[in-house]
Amino acid sequence: MTHFINGRRVAGRSGETMAVLAPATGEEFTRIACGTAEDIDDAVNAARAAYEGAWGKLTAAERGRLISKLSAKAADHFDELAKIEARDTGKPMAQARADIEATVRYFEFYGGAADKVHGHVIPFLNGYSVNVVHEPHGVTGHILPWNYPAQMFGRSLTASLAMGNAVVLKPAEEACQTALRLAELATEVGFPDGAINIVTGRGHEAGAALAAHPGIGFMSFTGSPETGKLVQKACAENLIACTLELGGKSPQIVFSDADFDAAVPIVCKAIVQNTGQTCSAGSRVLVQRQVYDDFIGAVAREFVKLRAGTPEMDLDCGPVINAKQRSRVQSFVDQAREQGIPVIAEGQIAQGVPNGGFYVTPTLFGPVPRGNRLEQEEVFGPVLSAFPFDDEADAIKLANATSYGLVAGIWTKDGGRQQRVAKSVRVGQVFINGYGAGGGIELPFGGMGKSGHGREKGFMALEEFAVTKTIVHKHG
Repeated sequence: MTHFINGRRVAGRSGETMAVLAPATGEEFTRIACGTAEDIDDAVNAARAAYEGAWGKLTAAERGRLISKLSAKAADHFDELAKIEARDTGKPMAQARADIEATVRYFEFYGGAADKVHGHVIPFLNGYSVNVVHEPHGVTGHILPWNYPAQMFGRSLTASLAMGNAVVLKPAEEACQTALRLAELATEVGFPDGAINIVTGRGHEAGAALAAHPGIGFMSFTGSPETGKLVQKACAENLIACTLELGGKSPQIVFSDADFDAAVPIVCKAIVQNTGQTCSAGSRVLVQRQVYDDFIGAVAREFVKLRAGTPEMDLDCGPVINAKQRSRVQSFVDQAREQGIPVIAEGQIAQGVPNGGFYVTPTLFGPVPRGNRLEQEEVFGPVLSAFPFDDEADAIKLANATSYGLVAGIWTKDGGRQQRVAKSVRVGQVFINGYGAGGGIELPFGGMGKSGHGREKGFMALEEFAVTKTIVHKHG
């Protein structure tokens, strides 16, 4: 029931707390502090003091060593962190363990990258030397979602820390325990007080206060487009930049010459991983008409085997995060049924799951009419929509028919088609004859259109968390 500010757990200013429910059971398992603008102010002040003090005085190599130590420390606490992640989110233990593995890798990657952000020299007039350098913003704000709490800590905060910023995080109220524990581990390995600060609580209170705080120099947000607009407006008031990762309606495009044996299991996994609560979930499968029945039939045979259960059951998916999300996902399913869209296949909710858990049945619909809600809106649950297309041009038109633009998968053996379609789909990341990359820590990630702007992961994230400065020296 505490925040993490200036290197220690502290009670919230208001004294108010809120319940956190386990998605697998629907029962309260802990309470968290409800952060206020005053708590955010305390956290930003602590971060500023760290940036101007002990943290800011470290060299890039020293920052990298601390982040690498955190990687080793998190690996030492691997099982503990995986259990916390599974309890917080309800995801199967195998998924939770994969998430912690990716988190450790983020720390490892950015620990090694911290001292490898190089400037450059610009040839200029005689008698001048011009250097371009990258400097930290100072204090960065981070508002993270509930679907991948540990991974998002590694992905967003660690890139900023590697660049020398001090950070303030507002995690999702539904799932913040992993972030709090990681902050404690960071202090144990030697991070200076105030380098990492976490304020828990509601988005419209603590999150809004963080986005609007004049003491931050850059903002990173992952969440819904509606909230992303509010965050960007708040940043605009203080004339600071932000990265926004706002979800997707990502297509898997399957041509007639695709390798069905390779594609089918990945198409299924890409929608049920993390119970479909993934921004890059492959929620639309577009199949060339002449092989539509055969391919979707193969997907259906896999789909009916899918099971949802508790983390301990370690099945294909777990519950969704809360009752509100379950109702939202179910509304998509119910409306599609009412509209007469065929249900091609359904998975099952395993026997013995707690009655109070937030479980939904994996469902495959198709053919879905173009322009339907299932084509246009992000369900954020294990609901896959199938669409036939005629030819390459029609596939591209269908893939680009939504306002989102995050990820696409292309399945074809034709090398020319692979390149043509990859260049034509309006998304930030394309996979050819595959989908996803085990976290993709090294791969720049971000969207177009309604999916947001800016890039996370890889070295490009370091550039987002830095300011470019040009130094012109006239020396005669």
